[in-house]
Amino acid sequence: MSAAIADTAVSKIDYRTEPSKYHHWTLSFDGPIATLAMNVDENAGLKPGYKLKLNSYDLGVDIELHDAVNRVRFEHPEVRTVVVTSLKDRVFCSGANIFMLGVSSHAWKVNFCKFTNETRNGLEDSSANSGLKFLAAVNGSCAGGGYELALACDEILLVDDRSSAVSLPEVPLLGVLPGTGGLTRVTDKRHVRHDLADIFCTTTEGVRGQKAKDWRLVDDIAKPAQFAEKVKARALELAAKSDRPATGKGVPLPRVERSEGADSLTYANVTVNIDRARRQATFTVKAPTAATPDSIEGVEAQGAAWWPLAMARELDDAILSMRTNELDIGTWILKTEGDAAAVLASDATLVKFKDHWLVRETIGLIRRTFSRIDVSSRSLFALVEPGSCFAGTFLELALAADRSYMLALPDDAAKAPKLVVGEMNFGMLPMATGQSRLQRRFYEEAPAIDAIRARAGQPLDADAAFALGLVTSAPDDIDWTDEVRIALEERAAMSPDALTGMEANLRFNGKENMVTRVFGRLTAWQNWIFQRPNAVGEKGALKVYGKGEKAAFDMNRV
Repeated sequence: MSAAIADTAVSKIDYRTEPSKYHHWTLSFDGPIATLAMNVDENAGLKPGYKLKLNSYDLGVDIELHDAVNRVRFEHPEVRTVVVTSLKDRVFCSGANIFMLGVSSHAWKVNFCKFTNETRNGLEDSSANSGLKFLAAVNGSCAGGGYELALACDEILLVDDRSSAVSLPEVPLLGVLPGTGGLTRVTDKRHVRHDLADIFCTTTEGVRGQKAKDWRLVDDIAKPAQFAEKVKARALELAAKSDRPATGKGVPLPRVERSEGADSLTYANVTVNIDRARRQATFTVKAPTAATPDSIEGVEAQGAAWWPLAMARELDDAILSMRTNELDIGTWILKTEGDAAAVLASDATLVKFKDHWLVRETIGLIRRTFSRIDVSSRSLFALVEPGSCFAGTFLELALAADRSYMLALPDDAAKAPKLVVGEMNFGMLPMATGQSRLQRRFYEEAPAIDAIRARAGQPLDADAAFALGLVTSAPDDIDWTDEVRIALEERAAMSPDALTGMEANLRFNGKENMVTRVFGRLTAWQNWIFQRPNAVGEKGALKVYGKGEKAAFDMNRV
């Protein structure tokens, strides 16, 4: 099956699911421990043309994983440790399905890698910020993306049965790189010595038992007879380090509802309107219209309908849907609508109760959702117009944009749009770099940030926002239409490939960390390698895998 056939043979991808619809994961609970067990249905691939044998995965498997982790976060606050394991005999996970990659388009492969990266980064985000720990109980062979899933956990326990091994065989076997942070986590997270990592990543058989522990590829090993007992004991030890509430009341997550038109997605708090002729989509995120609860009891009573939680879930779904299903829509225009005071009131509740588990998880969801915007390969333009409410949390959308345009109406102060800087803008919603978007914008230079902090809470018109460096341009009503139109038309005429590379470099300036290296370096190189003949040519390693043929490499080093 050709890549073109494979990609057109499937309808639009829907990221919404629930445990009753899972094909590949089983989620169970025992007090502070949840067990997330992989049991991939080989006949339930998301696309035709391959079977998901040996617990290999495709995008559908990771959609369920993403949903399952969110269920633990919000529906089960009593859970402190998630044990990630397998229900298949002698197989933990063999990684991304090679035949799926072989029949997929380049764009599909890259989007797949991006989502799997975000899902695994989310495990580490919850461990660092929410007290939810993850233990990989590797009870069988663990290769490629399977080992990358284990690497994203806090600790890895490997069964010592003389056959189970961990491996990253992509380079020798497929002519590509581990696409979900494997190389970076082996060095930056697990501190595997450089020369040992070189051996590990250029052999196919993997490393097992005591050697895997000695090389720091796993944290511990256990014989089969003691494995289950040791997993439970270590899971309880990790749980003891968490402050998630043993008696907290979970919040059920209902299906995110939306209506779909030929050129639109409509949610209660988010709308997306697509202009296909201009290859643009306008995201409009709406302020709350109901009163904001000012007590934690009020927040708990609203549950999943609580505006920050509902808004973030809808925006997350919209971003994922547009990223996967609308590849030609290269520019996203970010708008807001409603009462800025209502957004700031919601922010005040988030700040006041930030240490409560439900509020903390909601802030985490907003943080991860906004981070998806940062790493989306789309041009981002924010438009601040009358009726906008770029205040506090919503100001982050403008700060995430590549450019922001704010209408100046010096003769109509009442109608002129305003920005408001709030407490949420000073580090509560950091980027993948760990910086606030204000810190990124001003390279952490104190004079600029201090000047903005001095105006926090004050409505800023276009001139004031421009003077502080918060917007790119502040045209008046005479120039507004033409300046915005020309900027958007110029953007649409440029090479999407060049824009993607340029935007990623400019958005993630300054310092790096493990997550930015995963997105900014590893996936950039993977993007290139995925198109090279040595990987995907007629005799490329990825194309001939499983066919009994030997890959033919162009040995010219570039």
